[in-house]
Amino acid sequence: MTRRVRVRAVLLLAAFLLPAGAGQAQAAGYRYWSFWERDGGHWSYATQGPSTARPADGDVQGFRFAVSEDSRNAKQPRGTADFATICARTPARHDGKRVALVLDFGTRADAPSGETPPGPRTACARVSPDATTAEALAAVAGPLRYDTNALLCAIAGYPRQGCGEQVTTAGKDAGAGAAPGSSSASSASPFSSRKSSGDGPSVGLLAGAAGVAALAVAAVWQARRRRHG
Repeated sequence: MTRRVRVRAVLLLAAFLLPAGAGQAQAAGYRYWSFWERDGGHWSYATQGPSTARPADGDVQGFRFAVSEDSRNAKQPRGTADFATICARTPARHDGKRVALVLDFGTRADAPSGETPPGPRTACARVSPDATTAEALAAVAGPLRYDTNALLCAIAGYPRQGCGEQVTTAGKDAGAGAAPGSSSASSASPFSSRKSSGDGPSVGLLAGAAGVAALAVAAVWQARRRRHG
């Protein structure tokens, strides 16, 4: 094998290993409840968590259970019901406020193994004037389930298990992970303290691939040194 062929083979090996490792480290996303606010006919991702958001009388808020990579591609609640429709049978009172809630339990494809999502539904919560979204939700859609980090895991008992777990490209759970922008009781982005690997390869993997590339460069240098030594 000539020196040129050896050099080319080493460089091709290093270039091949880096994208292959990076691809294996990626996952499809995370299974979690996302929190939304409705303005007119449009949904927007909530900027606060349900335990800190304090909706006004007449507001429409929604929750959607799905597998999403992050808040930018999160799936919105389905349905077009507005406040007037959802709260038509709940008259206003001076000692409280009404909050319209849209609850979308997702599709069978997004459901954890062995579970079937309930059908989507709406509810009108009448709560105290200073109540949070979490309190409105608890009034009409219990039981709720939270994890130790105050992440909202279940609405109306769904799902029975799991909370923000990472889901692989094969549709299997990859363990607890960081679902960016999930519905936390304390923040709109409850996983900010955890390191998400769903957006790309891990640091360790990249470091290993970089090491392979460095070895390839060293091999080329050694070959040239022997040739001209």
